[in-house]
Amino acid sequence: MTHEFLEILNQAKAYRAQGIPCVLATVVALDGSSYRKPGVRMLISEHGTMTGAVSGGCVEKEVVRRAESVFKTGESKMMTYDGRYRLGCEGVLYILLERFEASDELVSLFENLLNDRQTFEIASFYKKEDEATGNFGSFLSLGEKKPVYFQNSKQLTTTEVLQFKQKLNPRFKLLLIGGEHDTVKLCAMAAMLGWEVDIITSIKDPKELKDFPGANNVQGGNADTFDAGTVDAQTAVVLMTHNYAQDLQYLVKLKELQLPYLGILGSVKRREKIQHELLDYAPDLDLEFLEQIYSPAGLNIGSVTPEEIALSILAEILAVTRNRNSLSLKTLTGKINSAFS
Repeated sequence: MTHEFLEILNQAKAYRAQGIPCVLATVVALDGSSYRKPGVRMLISEHGTMTGAVSGGCVEKEVVRRAESVFKTGESKMMTYDGRYRLGCEGVLYILLERFEASDELVSLFENLLNDRQTFEIASFYKKEDEATGNFGSFLSLGEKKPVYFQNSKQLTTTEVLQFKQKLNPRFKLLLIGGEHDTVKLCAMAAMLGWEVDIITSIKDPKELKDFPGANNVQGGNADTFDAGTVDAQTAVVLMTHNYAQDLQYLVKLKELQLPYLGILGSVKRREKIQHELLDYAPDLDLEFLEQIYSPAGLNIGSVTPEEIALSILAEILAVTRNRNSLSLKTLTGKINSAFS
């Protein structure tokens, strides 16, 4: 959800520069089930333009309509949306509507959080009551530092109200090592998910940022110049060098890291060869590291084209990092949302 808040803040910043007021809608509570869960947000401009979403598209028009009073009065309010009688969600959404100002302080703090890849928290005060109005609102905080409010000089009501807290991790990062055509496809699709994508291309054939739409950073390098300190617990790695020796060298560098996902392109035969030779390169290797390598990378969905292979790899990364078995939704019983809780 961090990337969604980034998109909202960037748009609010643009609105502020144009002098366009905006309102932020945040789902702060839910009774029953819904397409999305508390913590999702949508920005609404004074002209009714929406950024983000709080559902699959069925609630948004009502949110825009109910936000009109917030634009007029500047006072925050609550709204409820009961989907049990209109939709198949079987739940009641409680949505906080508040004026949102992308202040310099808020933008600066958030940009620093992203650059430093820090975990942070967003909290909202609200009442679980339709059409309730008052000094409700939200703020962003980092540890013991002073919180930054979404509205300047806002004195929030903190008594006799409820508080929703959301802990957000740094943007999920995908490090792609290799710079061929398949890397371009995987980069583009990962960027669509809101992931931060870094790419290391061959030092003998370095490429530029413009060669990889959606990438955050592109640089030439090899295993000798690779800095393992740039990889954290929110970073998945896929080796796509198409070079057996290079993959082996990078694995030696990666062996001490606790990665959420490590994938390698290639065949089953290639995987077995790498595993045997890796033990020769690093005799003290923890065998659990070998078990953590996903090779061939990707789910078995019959992928053939680079785009399909990219889809299978991204699906496997999601399944692994969210500790899910890659089952078809048709095999589930009960509510779909229970599969993602």
